[in-house]
Amino acid sequence: MTKAVRTLALCAVLLAIPPVASAAPQEATPAAASDAGAIAVPSGVSYELLGRWDTDRLNQILTTDFPKFAGIDVTYTPARNAVKLYRVTYPSVVPERGNKPIVATGLLAIPDTDAKSFPILSYQHGTVYGRQEVPSFPEQSTETQLMLAQFAGQGYVVMGADYFGMGASKEPEGYMVKASHQQACHDMIRSGRGVLDSMGITSDKLFLGGWSQGGFVTMACLEKLESAGVAVDAAATASAPIDGFALMNGFLNFPREIDASWVNSLFVLSAFSYENYYGVPGLARSVFNDAYYDAARRVYERQPFEASEIPTDLHKLIRADYFDPQFFAGSAYGRIFRETQAYRWVIQTPVRNYYGEADEVIPPGIGKMAMTYQQAMGAGNTKVEAISTGPTTHRGTYARAAAQWKTWFDGK
Repeated sequence: MTKAVRTLALCAVLLAIPPVASAAPQEATPAAASDAGAIAVPSGVSYELLGRWDTDRLNQILTTDFPKFAGIDVTYTPARNAVKLYRVTYPSVVPERGNKPIVATGLLAIPDTDAKSFPILSYQHGTVYGRQEVPSFPEQSTETQLMLAQFAGQGYVVMGADYFGMGASKEPEGYMVKASHQQACHDMIRSGRGVLDSMGITSDKLFLGGWSQGGFVTMACLEKLESAGVAVDAAATASAPIDGFALMNGFLNFPREIDASWVNSLFVLSAFSYENYYGVPGLARSVFNDAYYDAARRVYERQPFEASEIPTDLHKLIRADYFDPQFFAGSAYGRIFRETQAYRWVIQTPVRNYYGEADEVIPPGIGKMAMTYQQAMGAGNTKVEAISTGPTTHRGTYARAAAQWKTWFDGK
């Protein structure tokens, strides 16, 4: 892949989470017999040991690696224990394709202690360019590393689905495809608990957390878990695009001066994902001007391209009709986005949505949307709070929010 290819990829909105400088990868400790190779558990689930990160590695993430990535200094609670990392392979289905059976992957991180009971954090990752910049390839996922250091290093089991089309999945990427995101998260939690059961590990608490696209997935997963009667103790997000229609209308029709120049990637990934998952042939071609369609397709398919092939000016990339709010709302693309929301139900779980006032991707209005909607019901549903992290950027919002998640979850 050329340097130009990576340049565009690494600046994609909610997207590229490039690895920052970190300690040399830790070698896996000698595995016990049950850790050798892929181990099968009931219901078609298997897991394999990836390695063990000691407290020095985890604390370097907290004090050096992640602050460098986020561009902001945050004081995190130091890790107390090492962590063993496993890749879980599990069966799932694609709801948008008539429940087509597939195989998905995710991460299971377990504190390396003598304890046999831990709270669980299911972390939903933000969108990334590389298929392996996801939880089950933790060396390539800086955002996941923060969760491992801050939560798994302090006695939480951390789980994380890779989403369909990411990790070891053979599907095309399903970017902001709601039901598939819900399925991936739900099935990863179920499968991860199956692995824990096989190890004799229990848990009586479940928390959800997610940043950026992962914030949307967190809220969508919460909706599915509540509908299935699965108890969640609390859920927290940072910079969550919980209303895709509002977000995209902002970029198209109400741009801000601070909007990131690289929101082009949001349109590229969503248009091709929606064409594939919702079965709308030609949808992506209807969105992009002819001169840029082939390059946009190569971006989505992870084929070589040059950064100069994708204009950052949306008026060059996207057909003029889409800048008419009525046309966008009535188009196949816009109609799917109108349903891409994750807050319009009566939320039963305590939720905190953190937002940044200088976030170049997610405006404060979207950050507060779930709380506003819930409190608009009669006397108000007070389960949801929107909390500002101050004048923070997109990454800075996550950096600050993660420390506050930990304090809040610890008190539950």
